[in-house]
Amino acid sequence: MELWFQDEARVGQKGRTGHRWWLRGRRPPGLCDKRFASAYLFGAVRPATGDAFALVIPHVSTAAMSVFLAEFAATIAPGRHVVMVLDQAGWHGAKALVVPSNITLVPLPPYCPDLNPVERIWLYLRERFLSHRMLPDLDAVIDACCQAWNALADEPERVRSLTAYPYLQQVNA
Repeated sequence: MELWFQDEARVGQKGRTGHRWWLRGRRPPGLCDKRFASAYLFGAVRPATGDAFALVIPHVSTAAMSVFLAEFAATIAPGRHVVMVLDQAGWHGAKALVVPSNITLVPLPPYCPDLNPVERIWLYLRERFLSHRMLPDLDAVIDACCQAWNALADEPERVRSLTAYPYLQQVNA
């Protein structure tokens, strides 16, 4: 049995800026893009090992979540079962959602995003790779998402560090 956490993040041209250290009382120079092309980064992490899996999908829906689960299920070793913890977004519990037999979905309590370690992954990716950038089109948004996720996935220790919540250490013990 493996414990994974899943979430989605919107990344696009009209993104929010990240936090930057700057002179007190002055704003840092930043880029502002008024265009609206965006994609969704569906990500899952396993805090115990630092394993990470993601897909970039142009929209969020029950069908997109079903595709994500099917692709993720294909990476699970035979004889293993994944418990995937996620929030209660509408597409996570829809009747039309196709959940593979080697995955069990466990919803977090309502209004508790702070319990999902993937939220810290999004903060890290936005801060290090995705903020203060001008992306010309949807293809550039998708490329930026892929480069950011791949850079993170190449560092399993960083994933473990970002997702090391105290309550998970008690679960894994």
